[in-house]
Amino acid sequence: MDFAFDARTEELRAKLLAFMDEFVYPAEPVAEEQRARLASPWDTPAVVGELKAEARKQGLWNLFLPDAEYGAGLTNLQYAPLAEITGRSPHLAPTATNCAAPDTGNMEVLAQFGNEQQKKQWLEPLLAGEIRSAFAMTEPEVASSDATNITTHIERDGDEYVITGRKWYISGAMNPDCAIFIVMGKTDPDGADIRRQQSMVLVPRDTPGVTVKRAMQVFGYEDHSHGGHAEVIFDHARVPVTNLIGEEGGGFAIAQARLGPGRIHHCMRLIGMAERAIELMCRRAVSRTAFGKALAQQGVVQNWIADARVTVEQLRLLVLKTAWLMDTVGNKGAHTEIQAIKIATPRAVVGILDRAIQLHGAGGVSQDFPLAELYASARTLMLADGPDEVHQRSLARRELKKYL
Repeated sequence: MDFAFDARTEELRAKLLAFMDEFVYPAEPVAEEQRARLASPWDTPAVVGELKAEARKQGLWNLFLPDAEYGAGLTNLQYAPLAEITGRSPHLAPTATNCAAPDTGNMEVLAQFGNEQQKKQWLEPLLAGEIRSAFAMTEPEVASSDATNITTHIERDGDEYVITGRKWYISGAMNPDCAIFIVMGKTDPDGADIRRQQSMVLVPRDTPGVTVKRAMQVFGYEDHSHGGHAEVIFDHARVPVTNLIGEEGGGFAIAQARLGPGRIHHCMRLIGMAERAIELMCRRAVSRTAFGKALAQQGVVQNWIADARVTVEQLRLLVLKTAWLMDTVGNKGAHTEIQAIKIATPRAVVGILDRAIQLHGAGGVSQDFPLAELYASARTLMLADGPDEVHQRSLARRELKKYL
């Protein structure tokens, strides 16, 4: 395993680091100021459009997509250090480079499973950053950690599918630019194979019967930058059968294909969040005095910083190994490592952010520093794309299987 950055990665890293310093970090307070003056909190601040234009001009666009026909054509190993950099400003940089969830996963689904018409109608404008999208899978009435529990009905009626169900925490759905939902539901609820009951269909947001009911908060935040997390009602919404993605019964498999890259992308960005937290800890520690000496001279603070550095170095190596395996043996061959990073990374980064908040005192929980919002994002990722316990269960079964 060779994790040294190749020439292309080094070139993109240099450009992206400069882009962050020159454009993204200065835009963070500007975006907040502009958002406060918008007619709707879900409208996009003008500075975001400026960042996207600059990123596209510099070739820092669609870096996540390994398919060279549609994206940058980077391997997972090449993309990992780039995603880490954007993770330092997770509410601006991924959007600025068109590498933000849930659009990334939706574009991957359309690129891999969509037909030519679906690609032309939805994938191309997503790749161009002209529209946003949402992925409607999670439901409030069932334990969605088990995707086979999903109860939304997708019934065929002639040349149309009729969708009925209630979804929530549907990321991106509050954004007025969100034009399309990928909806997962059951086309064969009584089928013998519980993993062949589900299908995915494309549902335009303006379809009659689709209601974006409300925004769901996360620790009191509404996550404006990602287009919020909404509760969405599908009340006999009708779409043509040509809006089916792949084949009937293929929804569960498509979901698994979508979530693998999504999980590693989240973990890459989480390392960037941790690096930002360490930087803020160090700056705070050398600038504040308590009980006659700088916080940086307090043994407990030194321990926090040292432990954080060790943790980040360990996580980064595990994420890079996972990326390398995904590139060399495929997502299925890297299944154990994907689950391992999904368990380890959010948990560890939450701990680092918690210490950083503690070191900042009241400022740590305030809006004057990014730590509270970063904490909310990292803690949510212990649930998103499958809660820790589901991955632990699967990983333990795979280990035990060797001895049975």
